[in-house]
Amino acid sequence: MKTEWKLFIILLIACIFGVIFVLPYTLTLQGELLQNLPVPLYVFLAAQIIQSMILFAVAIIIGLHLAKKVGLGLPILEGWIEGREVKSYLKSILGISIGLGILAGILIIGLDYLFSFAGVTINVAQTGQLNPPAWQGFLSSFYGGINEEILLRLFLMTLLVWIFFKIKKTEDGKPTNADMWLAIILAAVIFGIGHLPTLLAITTPSPLLIVRTIVINCVAGIIFGWLYWKKGLESAMISHFSADIVLHVILPLIVVI
Repeated sequence: MKTEWKLFIILLIACIFGVIFVLPYTLTLQGELLQNLPVPLYVFLAAQIIQSMILFAVAIIIGLHLAKKVGLGLPILEGWIEGREVKSYLKSILGISIGLGILAGILIIGLDYLFSFAGVTINVAQTGQLNPPAWQGFLSSFYGGINEEILLRLFLMTLLVWIFFKIKKTEDGKPTNADMWLAIILAAVIFGIGHLPTLLAITTPSPLLIVRTIVINCVAGIIFGWLYWKKGLESAMISHFSADIVLHVILPLIVVI
């Protein structure tokens, strides 16, 4: 079996687990909305899982195919599948991946704090249970680290780089740095926009609240995109997971204390 197909199977299985792991978190945030479903909850959840499997399967296939053309990829998983030594590379990226992930989480908290000075906050009275318990946050972090990185970086950022690559490339046939940064920023902005459905599900947002949601997530998306470019998708995954641990596990525990 070719490396690309083995990667596809591994990533799709990981995505399925990510979708399942995020369900408790989602049910806590959107519990009241789900009470008025036209079908039983288990039917709705099963349909969501199947729909997600199809979405991520398509995203993985396209992402892996295009990544090879523009010099992006998953060096650790690819090396492991091909029988190469990858422990040393994993060790070399672990510190910067976790460190930048923690930094991303801190930046999001700091920016959210700054926005609060302008009165841009979520109305807790409107949302009810705003912060799911830490164990749900821990499980949902796998979705962020795996599923969101596959969708936003492996698929979307890679697709953007490939499009720009077709328009302009360096003399040695590689994407230009400017195009890489443009793809990173665009994917990050879309990453921020992708958080709006959750916001809409828990409150009625103002224009400034929408801007706040996009901006704070865009900052993190730029960090994850740079890691994907320079270190590989695994590095972006580790970083995103670390950021979510800060936001969805450590922060709720501190707030409770």
